[in-house]
Amino acid sequence: MKTWIKTRDKNTLSLFLLALAIFIIMGILSPKQFLGITNLQGMCVQFPEYGIMSIGMMICMMAGGIDLSLVGIANLTSILATVCMTSLPGATGIAIGLITALAAGGACGMINSVFIGILKIPPMLITLCGLQLYTGIGLAITKGPALTGLPTEISLITNGTIAGIPIILIIYIVVVVVMSYFLTQTIYGQELCFYGCNNKASRYSGIDNLKVIFKTYILSGILGSICGIIMISHYNSAKSDYGNTYTLLTLLIAVLGGTSPNGGKGKVSGVVMATLLLQIVSSSFNILRVNSYIKTFVWGMILIVVMVLGYLIHQKEETV
Repeated sequence: MKTWIKTRDKNTLSLFLLALAIFIIMGILSPKQFLGITNLQGMCVQFPEYGIMSIGMMICMMAGGIDLSLVGIANLTSILATVCMTSLPGATGIAIGLITALAAGGACGMINSVFIGILKIPPMLITLCGLQLYTGIGLAITKGPALTGLPTEISLITNGTIAGIPIILIIYIVVVVVMSYFLTQTIYGQELCFYGCNNKASRYSGIDNLKVIFKTYILSGILGSICGIIMISHYNSAKSDYGNTYTLLTLLIAVLGGTSPNGGKGKVSGVVMATLLLQIVSSSFNILRVNSYIKTFVWGMILIVVMVLGYLIHQKEETV
C-alpha cells in the first residue's frame, strides 16, 4: 500500500482525500439533501462543463502561457452552433452546428497561436484581447438577447443517459482519457513539457516551438468549443455572456490540480480531482445557502493561497 501511495502524485492524492473528507462531512451534516439523487445527479451534470475548459487552461499553462479567451470561445462557438441548428432542419442542422462549433473553436485557437507564436505577444495579453474579441463577435451576432429555438435533441447532452450514465459525464470521461493519452503517450506531450520548462533549450534540442504553440492553443480552442456545445444543451440557448465566472474557476482548478504557472508541469488527473473537489465544495455551499458573492471570494482567496504556496515551493526547489 505504501509503495502504491509513493507512486501516485501527492497533490492528486491530497485533493482526493480532501474531497472525500468534505463529502463525508456533508453527508453527515445534511444526508437527505447532499446525498439525495437530485443533488448527486446535479453534480454530475454541472462539473463537466467547466472541467473540460479547465483541461484547456491546463495545457496552455503547461506551455508557460495562459488562455483567458476560453469563455469567449465557448460562447462564440455556442452561438454559431445555435445559428446553424435553428437555420437548418433536423439532424443536418445539428450535425453542421456541431462541426461548425468545433471548427470555430480551433480557428479561434489558431488566431491566438499566430499572435503568441509568430508575433511574440504575451499569452495573457492576447488571450485577454481574444476574450473581448470573441465576446464582441458573439454579441454582434445575437444583438444582445439569447438565441433560442434549439432542437429538443440537443438537450439530451445534459439530460440524456446511456446505460444509466449521464451523456455529459461520458463526454467528460472521453475527453479526460484522450487528453491523458496525448500528454503522457505522445511526442506532443513530451515536447509540451520540455517547451514549458525551457523554450530556449527545447528549440536548441530540435523541437519546433511554433508547432507546439499552435497545437496547444488550437487544442485549447477545441476544448472550449466542446464546452460551448455543452452550454447550449444546458441552457437551451446561446448568449455572449454565459459562464462569466468560469475564467477564475478554470484558473483555480488548473493551479489547484498541480499545474505550474511557470510551465512544464501538469497532469490531467490532478485537474480532474481539483474539479471534483470544487464541485463538492460548491454543492456544499449551495446546500448551506452560502451567498454566491462569498463563494466567488472564497475561490479567489484559494487561488491566491495556492499560487503563493506554489511560488514558495518552486523557490525552495531551485535553491536545493
